[in-house]
Amino acid sequence: MTPLLSVLLFLHVITAIVAFGPGFAFPLIGGLAGKHPQHAGFAVEAFELIEKRMTLPLALTMPVTGVAMILVAGINPLVPWLAIAIVLYVIALGYAILVQNPTVAELVGEMRGMAMAGPGAASASEMAGPPPKIAALTAKTARGGQILSLLVVAIVFLMVTKIGA
Repeated sequence: MTPLLSVLLFLHVITAIVAFGPGFAFPLIGGLAGKHPQHAGFAVEAFELIEKRMTLPLALTMPVTGVAMILVAGINPLVPWLAIAIVLYVIALGYAILVQNPTVAELVGEMRGMAMAGPGAASASEMAGPPPKIAALTAKTARGGQILSLLVVAIVFLMVTKIGA
């Protein structure tokens, strides 16, 4: 492996770890927010901030290092493991941009609206559970997070095992 390829591989892997690693903690944080609903708004805003300022920007740099590695190493991008990983990446990125991020943004807006209703309204709704729209958005973001996590795991599996190489 050439020094340039080693650097590109390092950048590609460290970017993936930093970009997608926090997403695997979101279900734990979400579960904790469910037990402490007074902090649910903070948790959802933290998810949105991480997605907008870390996950998505770093995910968008990965094709650059990926293409550079393909060129430097002379890898055929049509080998099955790489082609499938690229397709899964495009699906994940498209889902994140077109579905997940707008859903999280809508959930943040709903949570802010609920907080603005006042402390008495929040306490009453906490006792009865979240309003139906917030519950539906929360479930949708959780499902989306599961889908995205599975896609990331599948991509990493293909990249590491190179099945079909």
